[in-house]
Amino acid sequence: MSVRVRRIYESPEPADGVRVLVDRLWPRGLSKEVAHVDEWPKGLTPSDELRRWFHAGGSYEEFVRRYEAELAAPEAAELLAGLRESAQKGQVTLLTSSKTPDESHATVLARLLAA
Repeated sequence: MSVRVRRIYESPEPADGVRVLVDRLWPRGLSKEVAHVDEWPKGLTPSDELRRWFHAGGSYEEFVRRYEAELAAPEAAELLAGLRESAQKGQVTLLTSSKTPDESHATVLARLLAA
């Protein structure tokens, strides 16, 4: 299983495999043609409430705990299972516009997919 996280503003690479946008909003200033996104499962993104709480200064550890709880909901769990299935078949690249992808929901998803 191979999952990695990249910023969506980085140029696509052949090694990306399936490119999955994991942000709720489309990234500013980027056309769909340039982004080369294969999937956009909005049900895997943090809720607006959680995202706003985190960006207002919430701790990353608490964000992870709350986000994992959101991912346990039926719709998100089903989407996560589908993404895990894709990752078992080949490379999956999770794309985010976050300036700090190592401390974002994309990293949480990558860890859960690798488990």
